[in-house]
Amino acid sequence: MLDNDEFRLETSPRELTQNPLRKIWMPCRNGHIAHRRVCMTNCPTIIVTVGLPARGKTYISKKLTRYLNWIGVPTKEFNVGQYRRECLKIYKSFEFFRPDNEEGLKIRRQCATSALNDVRQYLSVEGGQVAVFDATNTTRERRGTIVKFAEQSGFKVFFVESVCEDPDVIAQNIVQVKLGSPDYIHCDTEKAIEDFMKRIKCYESSYQPLDEVLDRDLSYIKIMDVGRRYLVNLVMDHIQSRIVYYLMNIHITPRSIYLCRHGESDLNIKGRIGGDSGLSARGREFAKSLGEFLQDQNIKDLKVWTSQMKRTIQTAESLGVPYEQWKSLNEINAGVCEEMMYEEIQEHFPLEFALRDQDKYRYRYPKGESYEDLVQRLEPVIMELERQENVLVVCHQAVMRCLLAYFLDKTADELPYLKCPLHTVLKLTPMAYGCKVESVYLGVDSVNTHRDRPENVNVKRTTEDALVTVPVHF
Repeated sequence: MLDNDEFRLETSPRELTQNPLRKIWMPCRNGHIAHRRVCMTNCPTIIVTVGLPARGKTYISKKLTRYLNWIGVPTKEFNVGQYRRECLKIYKSFEFFRPDNEEGLKIRRQCATSALNDVRQYLSVEGGQVAVFDATNTTRERRGTIVKFAEQSGFKVFFVESVCEDPDVIAQNIVQVKLGSPDYIHCDTEKAIEDFMKRIKCYESSYQPLDEVLDRDLSYIKIMDVGRRYLVNLVMDHIQSRIVYYLMNIHITPRSIYLCRHGESDLNIKGRIGGDSGLSARGREFAKSLGEFLQDQNIKDLKVWTSQMKRTIQTAESLGVPYEQWKSLNEINAGVCEEMMYEEIQEHFPLEFALRDQDKYRYRYPKGESYEDLVQRLEPVIMELERQENVLVVCHQAVMRCLLAYFLDKTADELPYLKCPLHTVLKLTPMAYGCKVESVYLGVDSVNTHRDRPENVNVKRTTEDALVTVPVHF
C-alpha cells in the first residue's frame, strides 16, 4: 500500500507540452513526453461471423477489416478456411465436411483453436484492437466456445450473421468467389459447383441461427437477404455501434465510382499549395474533356459530388449535369502554410517541413490539418459512397488519396504518397474481395503536383536535400 507522499507523487497532474508533429497537448515529466497509444475500443473485440457457406461472410469480414483499419482501429482478419488449407494442403471433396467425418471434425476444431490462439496473440501482445474471426460458426456449441475463450482473455464478442435464402444470390456468390478458391483451382466448373452445393448441405443439418430468445444475452447483428432486413441485439459500445452502422450501409449492387481532381488551377501552376483559386486555361479544357468522357461512358443515374472550393465547382459546371457540394470534400487545410510554395515552407518553417516528411500521415500543419484528420472528416463521404451506386467525385489531391486508400486497402504510411495526377480519372469497380482500378488520362497537359518522400528527413538537413523531390513549377 502507498503512503500519502507516494500517492501524491503518482496522482499529481503532470505538465503539458505540445507534440511538435501532431500539435496535440500531451503530459510530460522531467521534459519527457509520455507517449501513450490512443485506443478507440475500451477493450479488444472479436467480431465473429456466423452463417452457411456462400453467404458473404468473407466479403463482410474483408470490408469490415478494411474500414476499421482506415478509420484508425488496428484490425486483422483470421479466416479459419485458410488455416484448414494450410493444414490439409490438398482439398479432395465435400466429404471432408460431412458431420459424420470424425477426422474432418477433429482437423476443423484444431484449425479453429489455432486461429483463436493467433487472435489472442494479436489482441493481447501485438497491439490489435479488433480481430475478425471468419468462419461458419453455425452451432451454438461453437459460438459458446468462442464466448468462453473471449471471457477468459478479457475480450468482447460481437457476432455478425448473414442469412440468405435467395438462390440467385447464392449461385452468384459461388460463381464469383468460390470457384476462384484454392479448393477448386484445377476443377471443372460444373463439378466444382456440384461439390460446393453438397458442402453447404453438410452444414445445413446442424445450423443453429442466432435466436432472439436463446441468444438474447449476446451482442449481434443479423443481416437478412443481403441487407433487405436487419436484426440488431445488445450493442455494447462505440465500436460495435460503428460496425452496425457500417454494415447497414454496404450493398452488393454492381456499380462504379469515378474519382478525379479538379482541373489544373492557377495556384497549381505556381507550385502553391491549398488556397481557393480558379481553373487555369488547361484546367478549363480538362473540365470540357471530362464532360465529353462522361457522355461517352453513358453512365446510368450518375451522381456528381464536388467540394465547396472554386476549382472543383468550376470543373463540375462544365459537365452540364446537376452536382452536390460537400464541405467534407474540401482540400486538406495547410494552416499557416496555405498558398505557400514548398520552397517558402522550407525557408520559413524548416522544422515543420522536416517533421511532415518524417510522418506525413500524422503530421498536422500549424493551425491546419493532418491526413489523419482528413480521414475522420471523410468518413461520412465513405458511408454515403457505400450506399450509392454510380458516383463521380471531383475533389483534391489529399482528399482523393484518402478515398483511394479506403477502396484499395492502403496503409497509413502508403496513403499520403498515392499518385493522383491532374486530368486523370480513376474508375473504381468494387469486386468480391477488392476493387478493380482503371486509370483514364484525358489528354490535357498539366503540371505535376506529386512530391515523393525525400531520403533525408532529418531536421538538420540542407535546403537542397529538403527540396530534392519538389516537382517543377512556374
